[in-house]
Amino acid sequence: MSADPLHRAGAPPRTPTNPLPSGPGTSPIEVRRSARRRRTVSAYREGDRTVVLIPARMSEAEEQRWVSVMLDKLAAQESKRVLGDAELAERAERLSGQYFEGRARPASVRWVTNQNTRWGSCTPSEGSIRLSHRLQGMPEYVVDYVLLHELAHLLVPGHGPQFWRLLEAFPRTERARGYLEGVVAADRLPHVPGARSE
Repeated sequence: MSADPLHRAGAPPRTPTNPLPSGPGTSPIEVRRSARRRRTVSAYREGDRTVVLIPARMSEAEEQRWVSVMLDKLAAQESKRVLGDAELAERAERLSGQYFEGRARPASVRWVTNQNTRWGSCTPSEGSIRLSHRLQGMPEYVVDYVLLHELAHLLVPGHGPQFWRLLEAFPRTERARGYLEGVVAADRLPHVPGARSE
């Protein structure tokens, strides 16, 4: 993904590779400066990190602005991509490894079109996880949250304190739940599945 910032003037080049700090739950961001790059800015995912390529003479302020722009563009592009069942299963395996030490091992993970009142479901005795097709196209962190929610049910039945402690490991839990609550409110759908009753 690339963009043309129409950069005309800038500061002297800094180091060609500039890793940026990142907060919890975000992938590391690495800015790479190039003297050969004149006008365009581009970004792509490389493993766990996001790489942003910029002209070497771009100022720090311009760098920050374009990193933000490119992260937004990548997120928008990724949210439009629909994962297939195989990719969904791979994602569940990765999330289980990252947040549950690989202990949650579903036998199957798939999209279904018959869940209109819940975002996902899990049958622990069969090890099967089903996600509503309505999640397709939502931001990745929302899909990850629902997957983690269902993976947690493979380890802890019900929605007791131990279950919620498992989900605390995911740094975007509250944000994802807020997103889903907004969708529910906008669509006048039933409550967010798994929400704690206060």
